[in-house]
Amino acid sequence: MSVTAVIPAYNEEQTIANVLNCLKSVDEITQIIVVSDGSTDGTAEVARNCSVEVIELPENVGKGGAIKSGTANCSNETILFLDADLIGLTKDHVRDLINPVLDNETDMTIGIFKNGRIVTDLAQKVTPCLSGQRAIKKTVFERIPNIDITRYGVEVALTKFTDRNSIRVKEVYLEDMTHVTKEEKLGLVRGMQARFKMYWDIVKILSTSKKKAYK
Repeated sequence: MSVTAVIPAYNEEQTIANVLNCLKSVDEITQIIVVSDGSTDGTAEVARNCSVEVIELPENVGKGGAIKSGTANCSNETILFLDADLIGLTKDHVRDLINPVLDNETDMTIGIFKNGRIVTDLAQKVTPCLSGQRAIKKTVFERIPNIDITRYGVEVALTKFTDRNSIRVKEVYLEDMTHVTKEEKLGLVRGMQARFKMYWDIVKILSTSKKKAYK
């Protein structure tokens, strides 16, 4: 009944410590792996100071590749994925995500923000398949092909695979939680550029999915 948390992170030194400290307070989380995806700030150092496992990738490979690197070092049969820029994460949120998988009620949970901020609540309500907050059985995750090249399309790949293979999925509401938007991190122009790049990665995965690559 133990869980490995994998946290992909690119330049998240401002927020990652709060996420890690919350995870360390949850008894079921026995392994925490931070994958610094080519970060150029102090993300890796902050994570080490929190006494968790850190993988430093020399260059940015995208979220899919970072997650793949983290899961390769996973020692538990249940994996929790969380973004490193979460605001308001609590132990209850973590347990709401992992318990349905640990209890075999479902094979994957998807966390949906609720009553956090309108901008992030609305985005996840409209497109829950883009949520990075998930718990999943390792045996399911290992069946998904080419996850390392999905970049920001990794969540769509996860959702498409589970849909097409009749894998049990449960949506979980995460009350009073949000995250830092790209525009807030990078400024309006750079943030919008990063967002459009993310959307392009997602479109590519959706296009690939139509060809039934994720089956």
